Amino acid sequence: MELTFRWYGNSDPVKLEYIRQIPGMRGIVSAIYDVPVGEVWPLDKIEALKQEVEKHGLSLSVIESVPVHEDIKIGLPTRDKYIENYKQTLINLGKCGIPVVCYNFMPVFDWTRTSLDHELADGSRTLIFEEDIVKKMDPLSGELSLPGWDASYEKDELSQLFSHYKKVDHEKLWENLEYFIKAILPVAEDADVKMAIHPDDPPFDIFGLPRIITNKDNLERFINLYDSPYNGLTMCSGSLGAVSTNDFYEMLRYFGKKGRVNFVHARNIKRSGQYSFQESAHLSKEGSIDMYQVIRALSDFDYQGPIRPDHGRMIWGETGKPGYGLFDRALGATYLNGLWEAEVKSRFIQKEDKNAE
Repeated sequence: MELTFRWYGNSDPVKLEYIRQIPGMRGIVSAIYDVPVGEVWPLDKIEALKQEVEKHGLSLSVIESVPVHEDIKIGLPTRDKYIENYKQTLINLGKCGIPVVCYNFMPVFDWTRTSLDHELADGSRTLIFEEDIVKKMDPLSGELSLPGWDASYEKDELSQLFSHYKKVDHEKLWENLEYFIKAILPVAEDADVKMAIHPDDPPFDIFGLPRIITNKDNLERFINLYDSPYNGLTMCSGSLGAVSTNDFYEMLRYFGKKGRVNFVHARNIKRSGQYSFQESAHLSKEGSIDMYQVIRALSDFDYQGPIRPDHGRMIWGETGKPGYGLFDRALGATYLNGLWEAEVKSRFIQKEDKNAE
């Protein structure tokens, strides 16, 4: 596997020179953050980002993400313009040798939490999602601002978006996703850019908006929209693992052996209810995800793609972008490296013992 780390550009308090010092770190996951959603990413901006990463001895392994314009998700007549722009962005990324693009198809909201600084028993602070709080919220009140939202939406714009989505149920969203996938995937193949859709986070409907990338059946339906290894998945343990009915390890093996796992997010969460959870340290016993089983599943299909330690707690007095401090994610990266080394060496020893019999 290729160990990677999310970096938010030169304004990120977590510097590339710090990331480079994490043992085993090879790649960076980043994006262009100053281009409006739906516009083409200029070739020179992509090249500049790549050069900045490479001069620190790292590779630009994944773009996360190229956002999908809401008009595409809703299926408005204007979607074709934005799809053409998306295609050109993929062409430009391919020219720069970017191998993987992570993206999502979540209506209006990206990943959503109810608090960014929930204090755990050890004094660290983490992200949390509480179902009861979400049920009491009105996203159209104008007073609500949750992490994962596009903060650029004004109240009237948000109201208009929700009005459009009244006509978009789960099947309509599937229809719009299929239209998008069948349009961009031939371009991605030609550009040699593997697409990796991220599961909905959390993997269930929020505020009456449909979410469809939520479980094994839906992931299977998705990869069948376009039969190509370029139409792949970001397997996120914290997203899919947020509900107990998802057997993440089995899903990981299943889609890995189909050649559709193009990116992995390794994050631990601790479920506290059917639709409630808090993010925890990566260590298996700290949450509901057995991280060793995640690594073992990756080893079962000899995963060679990028993986990153996902959201970390804020520890040791660090301040910064919630979920994306340096210290806890660096600990997570080292933990993943140790599990991977132990699993690989264990399999090698077992093979040697079997050959000696």
